[in-house]
Amino acid sequence: MSALLEAEEAFGRALPVVAGALAVAGAAVAVLPAGVTARRELRRAWGTSVVAALLFFAALYPVDSPGPLLLPAVLGLVAVAEYAALLRLARGERVVLGVAAVLVPPLAYVAHVLPEEVRFDLRFPALVLVACVLAAVLSGDPARAGERAARTVFGVLWIPLTLSGLLVLEGTAIAVVVAVAFGDVAAWCGGALLARLGGGLARPLSRLSPDRTWAHVLTGGMGVAVGLGAVGGFTVSLWAAVLCGCVVGGLLGSALTREAGAEGTGSWLPGFGGLLGRLGSLLSALPLAMLVAL
Repeated sequence: MSALLEAEEAFGRALPVVAGALAVAGAAVAVLPAGVTARRELRRAWGTSVVAALLFFAALYPVDSPGPLLLPAVLGLVAVAEYAALLRLARGERVVLGVAAVLVPPLAYVAHVLPEEVRFDLRFPALVLVACVLAAVLSGDPARAGERAARTVFGVLWIPLTLSGLLVLEGTAIAVVVAVAFGDVAAWCGGALLARLGGGLARPLSRLSPDRTWAHVLTGGMGVAVGLGAVGGFTVSLWAAVLCGCVVGGLLGSALTREAGAEGTGSWLPGFGGLLGRLGSLLSALPLAMLVAL
């Protein structure tokens, strides 16, 4: 049973909330003393966040414009490029991921709005699966063909298919994006402070990311609740879905970069590194949100 927010209502609520949060964060960053070692990076991160928010809301306004259809494709193209570079995938796999980034979200949306009796069709996912495998098979790389095929399939599922949630979730997608942003910031700021108190909250969640503790989960959960509530989308099930997505996405991103022996997914985004690293929580939160909201 669908329980989605109206896109216009969510947009109207989210815009002043995000603007206010950025204004408060900007004031806090501006008064940081010169002795704070991370001051320069925090200012760069704030500037990047402002630009990202402007682009995000510009893409959504008006809500019936082509912008919402283009947003997943643009994000997906950048994210799959970083993913392929991180895992050293070959040209064939990069082409498959790029095509999927452009085609999967709008096709998923079309399938979502079709009548139920004609909605489910296995031909397109079967074609995507064959394309992912074929690129690896034709590479003539017996040492890594299976690994490359598996990583391409996962890349399509994790990035283009997940980003289709920005379309099918309608206004709820805006609430999820805001909640993920609030949750990530709250986990980064509050988690570091609470972890210093020691005890159970300072225990790492997983060996995949020793820096992420239960304190990060606690404060991240608070941030997610505030973000959902501010946009008018709070329900216990959606809160749990987004929080779990933030946690799983953070651990998965850390695991991928550690496996690749990299510091991050990129270095072009001032204050953050790469786009895929910033999207990690969202890419896990969106599919869980679709499970509870659609």
